[in-house]
Amino acid sequence: MNDNFIRVAAATPEIRVADVEYNKEQICDCVRQAVSCHAKVIVLPELCLTGYTCGDLFLQTPMLERAREALYELIRFSRDLDILMAVGVPYEVRGRLYNAAALICRGRLLALVTKTFLPTYSEFYEMRHFAPGPKECEWIRYRNADGEWEQAPLGSQILLQCETIPLLTVAVEICEDVWAPNPPSISHALAGATVILNPSASDEMTGKREYRRQLIGGQSARLVCGYVYANAGEGESTQDLVFSAHNLICENGTLLAQSKSLGHGIIYGDLDLERIRSERRRMGTFDLSQQNREGYVCVSFSLEREPLQLDRWIDPMPFVPGETEKRSQRCEEILSIQAMGLKKRLKHTGCRHAVVGLSGGLDSTLALLVMARAFDMLGLDRKGIHAVTMPCFGTTDRTYGNACTLADRIGASLMEVNLRDAVNQHFKDIGHDPEVRDVTYENSQARERTQVLMDIANQCGGLVIGTGDLSELALGWATYNGDHMSMYGVNASVPKTLVRHLVRYYADTCPDERLKEVLYDVLDTPVSPELLPPQDGEIAQKTEDIVGPYELHDFFLYHILRFGYRPARVYRMACHAFSGIYESAVILKWLKIFYRRFFAQQFKRSCLPDGPKVGSVAVSPRGDLRMPSDASGRLWLEELEKLG
Repeated sequence: MNDNFIRVAAATPEIRVADVEYNKEQICDCVRQAVSCHAKVIVLPELCLTGYTCGDLFLQTPMLERAREALYELIRFSRDLDILMAVGVPYEVRGRLYNAAALICRGRLLALVTKTFLPTYSEFYEMRHFAPGPKECEWIRYRNADGEWEQAPLGSQILLQCETIPLLTVAVEICEDVWAPNPPSISHALAGATVILNPSASDEMTGKREYRRQLIGGQSARLVCGYVYANAGEGESTQDLVFSAHNLICENGTLLAQSKSLGHGIIYGDLDLERIRSERRRMGTFDLSQQNREGYVCVSFSLEREPLQLDRWIDPMPFVPGETEKRSQRCEEILSIQAMGLKKRLKHTGCRHAVVGLSGGLDSTLALLVMARAFDMLGLDRKGIHAVTMPCFGTTDRTYGNACTLADRIGASLMEVNLRDAVNQHFKDIGHDPEVRDVTYENSQARERTQVLMDIANQCGGLVIGTGDLSELALGWATYNGDHMSMYGVNASVPKTLVRHLVRYYADTCPDERLKEVLYDVLDTPVSPELLPPQDGEIAQKTEDIVGPYELHDFFLYHILRFGYRPARVYRMACHAFSGIYESAVILKWLKIFYRRFFAQQFKRSCLPDGPKVGSVAVSPRGDLRMPSDASGRLWLEELEKLG
């Protein structure tokens, strides 16, 4: 897989203070190791060529001259290596010594990026030795790997643009820069940088590791970028301080990798440049206008674009938090959002009653739990919740019994309306043979259910609460003007994989043992619309056998709507995420079905009832998915056909 994933490395070599030759060899070893692991970018610590803790030795000509020679040797060393290196070096220009990062690639010095903010507190009084970088870039002469003189920019406003990987635009800030109130990385990102490199020498003290992690993670989130942070470590002087080699790789607020302990070593992370572009494209506040590049020098470089065996976890269930504690917190938040939405609608309309079709399945169970919470918020009697069970041809004893028990334990009013006679009469009216179990047979039942609910709502002066979830709406798995219609849809932005966790959370935290028991049985019941007669008393019509596994469809839905990824990329990401669970041919089959249904069924989503948005993905036609009902899916399906 490539798909604009790129492997980056943050390395801390074991150095010796002022031993430039030794340090250069350690740097070369780190770079070789990174290349062997298919990294395309490597960041090494601040002033690592000499050591950060040289003190007044930075004023000694022999060390500075040897550092410059070593820099030229690193340039020659890089000639045949397919990697961009950021190495911390002291560099003197016309009597001014700069704390700089040398950007080296394929035998060229691309740039020398200078530190903007020099610390002035006692333990890091850099202004004793270094000058602030120039406000405007200057040009220096250096010898390339062939011994020829070339020019490279020196300053802070420098962008490195990869010609072969257009989404890779690199910029650098150094250590203290990111701790400043106005870090250079802000203007770098607004000028188009997608990856920020930070060669650093940040000492360790109690609590600083966590603060540093939050700082770098927050900066990557604020700037919607990849951030690679390499810190000084073993070998620096411990005269007064200790350096921990705390290296970090973050992407848009997500920590991809961090070093575990004091010492030295390399960490790797696979940055998703496509995701960064997608996030920025969606943000109207992220201004990438050309004027933001004024004052910047842009330098081109090239890296080989090659397949990458992805070493990055891709969440197979992106709607569901992985950690149990976070999942419980998220479930509580979502239930509250759903209930608050319904509370407002009931209060606004003056309704003290609400009607729900209770099937004993997951979606209607969740809707009932939300209704109970909303009624409690309003101080209304739960008897105002009218739970209607409507047995017909496909109803099983299991789901019927669970529906009745749920209504009883929640304290709702239970009403049973058997639909058999009404539906059979309807078949007679339209001349349909009930032995023909086609879409007419199924949808007639679904529409009869909705008619009954609407009329009961009229009787009691209440609202019909919809139970359909986000996954069903994305697939169009709803009967138009049947379960597709309601007066407020509390589950409209909750995907099926999350519905299950919400019900489980409620069951796990429920003090009522009988309610807990029935909720667990609902969770264990196959998803079904129950529109076809049972077979030997068991559910005959299992939704996932027809439209495919919901965990796959929710994965597709998230990456297609949240990031706008192309079909081939979604497919390859799904193959990686579900490796060992689904074969690639199975994933491709259901992905094709998802796209076909998604485009063909938009007309149902174009006239959805109101419902609360609970997450970053929703399909409301009023703000979340403004898509023509008759848009062609040809472009997407043709790409999938090329995959096999």
